[in-house]
Amino acid sequence: MKKYDLFLFDADGTLFDYDMAEANALKIMFDYCGFTYSESTHLKYREINSQVWESYEKGEITKAELQTLRFTHLFNDIGVYYDANNFNEMYLNEFGKGSFLIEGAFEICREIISCNKKIYIVTNGILSTQKSRIEHSLIKEYVSDFFVSEFIGFQKPQTLYFEYVFTHIQQVEKDKILIIGDSISADIAGGNNAGIDSCWFNKSGDINHTEIIPTYEIRKLNELNKYINRN
Repeated sequence: MKKYDLFLFDADGTLFDYDMAEANALKIMFDYCGFTYSESTHLKYREINSQVWESYEKGEITKAELQTLRFTHLFNDIGVYYDANNFNEMYLNEFGKGSFLIEGAFEICREIISCNKKIYIVTNGILSTQKSRIEHSLIKEYVSDFFVSEFIGFQKPQTLYFEYVFTHIQQVEKDKILIIGDSISADIAGGNNAGIDSCWFNKSGDINHTEIIPTYEIRKLNELNKYINRN
């Protein structure tokens, strides 16, 4: 079985519980604005947010447009009015406080570091938000560095994103690097484009209907234990 010395982790949905942070921030903001919040509102937002992020990853819209469009569409759907740009700024502030970890994230990071291997975070998230969440998280001490697309100017799965990462991390042969993420289109495609092995964190047991094939697939983060080079 192949072993790895350097692990590139996606942030949201892989190490951090994005859904919990999202729901918490939305509820706080809806309460602040005097809007009625419900689980159906959260589900509607998730649907819209997923669509605009997909458009962003395809290069169809900018990061700034993404941030306001998701709330513009949400407010139109539920029939309320609030300035989408202002709402987004306050939402991101609350979201940045949500450093909730996915089950097993702390343990696998600790295990990797105990074997003297390296962890880096690679994310398409928003710079200020991701920085806040990482710096306030329990895994901060285990992460050597993090790379946010908004700062780099390129995003996963673009090859130029990974070229930037490779020039700013510990020099390791590519066959010793593994990228782990929950997104086929960003993380797995990105790993394939970059010429490194990939691991799809498929915690929901979804079916891969794409032609993008990961090197490995796991349901729980502790399954990564077997891929750590312990020499």
